[in-house]
Amino acid sequence: MKVNKILVSQPKPSSEKSPYYEIANKYGVEVVFRPFIKVEGVSAKEFRQQKISIQDYTAIIFTARTAIDHFFRLCEEMRVTIPDTMKYFCTTESIALYLQKYTVYRKRKIFHADTGKLADLIPYLVKHNKEKFLYAVSDVHKDETNLLDDHKINYTKAVMYRTVSNDFGPDEKFDYDMLIFFSPSGIASLMKNFPEFEQKDIKIGCFGATTAKAVKDAGLRLDVEAPSVKAPSMTAALENFLKENN
Repeated sequence: MKVNKILVSQPKPSSEKSPYYEIANKYGVEVVFRPFIKVEGVSAKEFRQQKISIQDYTAIIFTARTAIDHFFRLCEEMRVTIPDTMKYFCTTESIALYLQKYTVYRKRKIFHADTGKLADLIPYLVKHNKEKFLYAVSDVHKDETNLLDDHKINYTKAVMYRTVSNDFGPDEKFDYDMLIFFSPSGIASLMKNFPEFEQKDIKIGCFGATTAKAVKDAGLRLDVEAPSVKAPSMTAALENFLKENN
């Protein structure tokens, strides 16, 4: 069966130069961007239930820009004044630079790794091991706290936002020939929205080993998988599939 309409479970790209648009033009397919999941912040009331007082901490660990947004939102909602002495430790430079939205960027109080990996931030945390760290996370996150424990970092994990299903409305059409997923929570959302979902001729593509496992665990057939030797990205895998099958 020819693929005509593809659902990509991600927000619409900000640039018109996205490889997805090039694929759409080249193979005459319609690509629709529609996330299956969305992020929402925990309320001030929910945050207080974690028994965490932000004023007790002297440094914050951020692994995503979303965490920064929700940290400062919660501070505002709870009328917490953040002292100028607060230090920020980020897993990439772009996350660190995003702090400028909320605070003056000073090198002596903002530190970052370059790889996006918490492991590469550890040397900075160890160097500042007198600090009391607050680790801002979502409810579903890669648990790497053993890294912090191994280096005797004084930290507390604080859930500031959560990933929830972005439900389909009753009038929203679901007429896709192919679905592309990027996380296990996207698969969970598909099954929540469509408990009677039958795959039949619908093709499913995914990025990442944990997403691939979630597809198979849900009893679905996986037709396109990335990354691989031939296809390091999802768009490369999609193009290879369309080249062979459309």
